[in-house]
Amino acid sequence: MGRIHICVRRAFIFVCVLIGIISTLLLAITLFGHGHFHQSEEIEILPGIAILYVIEAATLVLSILGVYGARKEKKWTVVLFSVGMSLASLYLFVECVNGYQSKHELEELTREEHLAMMPLSGANQTDLEGLYNMQTNFKCCGLVQGYQDWGTDIPLSCLCSDEDSTHFKCVAPGNNTRSVIHYPNSDMSEDDDHKALMDEHMLVYKEPCLPILISFMGYAISLMIGTLVALNALWDIGVALAITILCQMRRKFDVPPVIFTSQPPQYRELCDTAESV
Repeated sequence: MGRIHICVRRAFIFVCVLIGIISTLLLAITLFGHGHFHQSEEIEILPGIAILYVIEAATLVLSILGVYGARKEKKWTVVLFSVGMSLASLYLFVECVNGYQSKHELEELTREEHLAMMPLSGANQTDLEGLYNMQTNFKCCGLVQGYQDWGTDIPLSCLCSDEDSTHFKCVAPGNNTRSVIHYPNSDMSEDDDHKALMDEHMLVYKEPCLPILISFMGYAISLMIGTLVALNALWDIGVALAITILCQMRRKFDVPPVIFTSQPPQYRELCDTAESV
């Protein structure tokens, strides 16, 4: 029984240390993300970052208390760990369910926002810069119908190099189209952009960007939910081990005391019994 108690305690300490390391990494990532969005003036995401601060800091403190309680056999710290981690696990489970339910809604919202940019020839400068970056990163062109969404003015981010043509689908748009040289940080209007007729051997990316973006977005959401589920499972394991340790502590404290007396026990010798018979 003592060996089982030691194994459970070591497993609990290991889980607490692992939770503390993960919480520290997540806290560092949150700090980095907070600084990034603060510079970008994304105020809408700040309440979510505040919740992350609270959860990550709380789980870090609880993991430290769990290690301390297991090593020093302090019952109140193990109880605090089990209660706190149970509440955090319940909150994380609710967020996973909400994230899974809102996955389709986010995909539809992304589709509607990008379709509102059509036609691309009339999109504003901010949207154009985002489209140029997306085409460069995803090796795609246009949103729905490929390069045809740009009409006769195809941006340089759609051009497919010889190296890319071996890994991505590329097509020839024709001789009646022009390539547009875009300067991201310039204040030039559309009429001031430098345009040149495309060579007949030039190729552009065939795949449209919107399906690739939605697929990538769905994969990112699924990966995030899977990571949260794994983290939730780790927290649940820590709670289960904490409850086991509490039961062992209670069983240890409930052992009745052994009382020693100075009087010899009352008994009769077998030989006396045999003589009387």
